[in-house]
Amino acid sequence: MTTPEDTTNAPAIDATQAKDAPFMRTIKTYVLRAGRMGSGQVRAFEQFGPHFLIPYSAERLDVPAAFGLSAPLILEIGFGMGDATAKIAQVRPNDNFLCCEVHEPGVGALLKRCGEEHIGNIRIVQHDAIEVMDNMLGTDSLDGVHIFFPDPWHKSRHHKRRLIQSPFIHRLAQHIKPGGYLHLATDWQPYSEQMMGVLRAEPLLVNTSDAADGFAAKPDYRPLTKFENRGLKLGHGVWDLVFRRV
Repeated sequence: MTTPEDTTNAPAIDATQAKDAPFMRTIKTYVLRAGRMGSGQVRAFEQFGPHFLIPYSAERLDVPAAFGLSAPLILEIGFGMGDATAKIAQVRPNDNFLCCEVHEPGVGALLKRCGEEHIGNIRIVQHDAIEVMDNMLGTDSLDGVHIFFPDPWHKSRHHKRRLIQSPFIHRLAQHIKPGGYLHLATDWQPYSEQMMGVLRAEPLLVNTSDAADGFAAKPDYRPLTKFENRGLKLGHGVWDLVFRRV
């Protein structure tokens, strides 16, 4: 997960995308930053990569064949080091989790977890999620989407880099099946408020929360990250948004 304290590989839109500007030709779900892999992560690529990594291809993915199981498909965008991803997959063994991340140390860390803990319902595509959705999955293909703790880009002049903006969410919503869900989480309140405004304005989505502020209680399946635990001890908040595709 990527938090304000941990921005190694933060999902973000392309820097040319203005805040809620008309749809731009290029949207990226990441900012590629350098990172060094440990020896265990390097070995994980060699040992477990052939089983858990799916090469990007501009062709439709045979999902049941890729997972060896026909099950609801959940897409995670930007899983960081993959700790929460692994835990969610373990408590939801009847779902398939397709996880997009470009940061090699994070991919290596999750590969290591998958191999050593025998987590069979995760597959990883080391590529931009937009192209994965458009070319490998298509519209109405996802039962759920998780985006946890994307980089909040605190400074006002950097808000245009934030991932959660109207053009991206509109495009993303078209890939979710009717009745499927979108789950976002952030520990930066100004970003949570922007997220809420963007999701409420999307006609393909409806809020599942009846709370006055629109935020959802943390679903049981989402574990607390170490950064989240530290923040909660300091009195910081965490905001979950869970919307359903109409």
